[in-house]
Amino acid sequence: MSTITQVRPERTPGRIAPSALALLESARQGLTSAECDASAGSRYVGAHLAALRAAAAIVAARAEPAPSRRRRPASVWELLPRVEPTLSEWAAFFAAGAAKRAAAEAGLPRAVSGREADELLRDAQTFVSLVESALGAPAQSALPLPTAI
Repeated sequence: MSTITQVRPERTPGRIAPSALALLESARQGLTSAECDASAGSRYVGAHLAALRAAAAIVAARAEPAPSRRRRPASVWELLPRVEPTLSEWAAFFAAGAAKRAAAEAGLPRAVSGREADELLRDAQTFVSLVESALGAPAQSALPLPTAI
C-alpha cells in the first residue's frame, strides 16, 4: 500500500473532538498490542482494528449529522471517502481486507500468513499517522503496555 501519497489536510486544524482523540489513542494502543502478538492472525486483526478506529476518528471529527431518513448503516470505510476524499484509496484497501480479518477472528488457521500480518501492520501504522496528520493531531506512539510482574 506504499504507493498511496501523503494526506494534505484541506482544513485548518482546530480543536479535535475528545471522542476522535480517544479513538486515535485506541488505534495507537491497538498497534502496539498487535506488534507484540506472536500469532499472525491476531496481528492482522489488531492492525485492521487499529486502522478501523483511526478511520472512525476522522469520521467522528468531520462527519455532519445525517438527515433522519432511515437507511442501512454505512461502514466507516464507506463514510471515510465522503469526509476525507484523500483517504479514499486507504478506505478501499482496508475494506478489501475485512473478510480476511473476519476469517482470522474466527480462528481459521491459514487465514493470513505472518508476512501478510506484518505488511498490514506497517500499512496500518502509516494510515494512523496519516489520519493524525489530516486531523492536525500530534503524532505520537502509544505508551508501552504494562507487563505482568
